[in-house]
Amino acid sequence: MRVVFHTVCLIFLFSCKAPEARKPIHIKSGSFISDSKSISRNKELVAKEEKAIQKIIDNDTLNDYITSKGGFWYFYNQKDTLPGITPKFGDMVKFNYDIKDLNGNVIYTQQELDTITYRIDKEELFLGLREGLKLMKAGEVATFLFPSYQAYGYYGDDHKIGTNIPLMSRVTLHKITEESTTKN
Repeated sequence: MRVVFHTVCLIFLFSCKAPEARKPIHIKSGSFISDSKSISRNKELVAKEEKAIQKIIDNDTLNDYITSKGGFWYFYNQKDTLPGITPKFGDMVKFNYDIKDLNGNVIYTQQELDTITYRIDKEELFLGLREGLKLMKAGEVATFLFPSYQAYGYYGDDHKIGTNIPLMSRVTLHKITEESTTKN
């Protein structure tokens, strides 16, 4: 009996191996385009959009466009030249805007979008508009030209704005309420 017991123990002892690490398996990402091709394609897209925007700016002799640090262009339809505040992080703003393509075709009217109440950098809003609002004072009206990467980018808005569409938007900033006065 002892011999059988020792034999069974030896079989179990030598039949169990230490766990082995799995070997990595190379899985393709499913990407149809290589990284270098993607970078090249994006550079071409940005150059094409900036060329179209520059053409609009060159043909518009009535307005003085300003280039933002964020990579979009704008001019003031109505500018407040007196000292005043511009919205900062957390401030509440009320504004209206419309959205057009670069040919001036209306995508969304101000009436469709209604008056927006937005807390600066604390709520969802597309990047260009979020940054554009920070350049304005209450009572000002500005027109912005956004390349697609500053607007809805590759995904669009799932409604009327498609993939990689540069946009034009006229924004009216009605009111700024500083964060210190909006806290409870």
